[in-house]
Amino acid sequence: MDRLANTVRPYAWGSTTAIPELLGVAPTGEPQAEMWMGAHPGAPSRVTRVTRGGEADQPLSDVIAAAPERELGEAAVAKFGPRLPFLLKLLAAAAPLSLQVHPDLAQARDGYGAEENAGVPVDAPHRNYKDANHKPELICALTPFDGLCGFRVPAAAAELLAGLEVDSLKPYVDLLHAQPEDAALREVLTAVLTADPQEMAATVAEAAAAAERLGGAYAPYAEIARHYPGDPGVIAAMLLNHIQLQPGEALFLGAGVPHAYLDGLGVEIMANSDNVLRCGLTPKHVDVPELLRIVRFEATEPAVLRPEASPSGEEVYDTPIDEFRLSRYVLAPDAEPRDVTASTPQILLCTAGGVTAGELRLAPGESAFVPAGENVEISGTDGGPGTVFRATVVA
Repeated sequence: MDRLANTVRPYAWGSTTAIPELLGVAPTGEPQAEMWMGAHPGAPSRVTRVTRGGEADQPLSDVIAAAPERELGEAAVAKFGPRLPFLLKLLAAAAPLSLQVHPDLAQARDGYGAEENAGVPVDAPHRNYKDANHKPELICALTPFDGLCGFRVPAAAAELLAGLEVDSLKPYVDLLHAQPEDAALREVLTAVLTADPQEMAATVAEAAAAAERLGGAYAPYAEIARHYPGDPGVIAAMLLNHIQLQPGEALFLGAGVPHAYLDGLGVEIMANSDNVLRCGLTPKHVDVPELLRIVRFEATEPAVLRPEASPSGEEVYDTPIDEFRLSRYVLAPDAEPRDVTASTPQILLCTAGGVTAGELRLAPGESAFVPAGENVEISGTDGGPGTVFRATVVA
């Protein structure tokens, strides 16, 4: 088992305080948006391993590449290849993230292949597909957590827009009352994202002023507009469901579902991919034709997940994919240790109290990588109940 040294990404939307408070360190004054745990090539965790020359600090990605079956297990390598198929994060949002959607596996493979064949550089700002993988994800709230997820019923979206009493929004309101509903949603999103930029900026400004004045259900959109003045994504955001997760609740996001995180601290896990199609709330490239090919235009009620308890004390967040499996344990200091030995790779993340994992003691925000097949027990420490999230795969 290896204690992980993790990279914190300073994206502009990140909170300056949430991750430092969890880690028990002083804020730097800069945004600290995401702490990455895993073997993603963009910021792999580091571990200390004994080598012939003594102890050496190494990227987890290099450790896995050197002996994938030993680190990941034969079943995981056979199913996912010689790489860790998930990325675990602490995510701390203090401002809205971009409005985005992820492709399914077939779409990712087709899109990646097409851009490779066309010779589009992988780091080009207009490139859509950085790899050939899909990117399902799950966010579990550690604090109250706000987000947008999936389309509202068109009639509800029409009512929200109409309530702003902005004349330039009336054509969208009329479209949303059309049938069938999927065509109505497609037409409105297309119209919003392809509108004249100056005219849309004026519409957004008028809508933002109305949302600020009205408050209540409109308050989240006034806040979005403060961060993204004139962005058509402000209007697109009103087509989506606004959700508020309570600590311990989670949200699974599959392919084709438009979404954005707005505010809060959570544990996020995702398939190890960088494929994102953006719908707005960003200065980055928005490829409208490709986006319209990926988005699923259907009204959905966000499925808030609550963990399912088992006799072992493990609380599992059930999802329909195999690249990751997230669960948690709340460990009383006097409870019997829990055996979490598995034939698959694991990352253990403490988020509250204190946890002992094997010979390691983990404080909030600290994590460990457990190679496949390594015996490990977890327990609470004398300081009080501890919470640990367990990330692994289904193989």
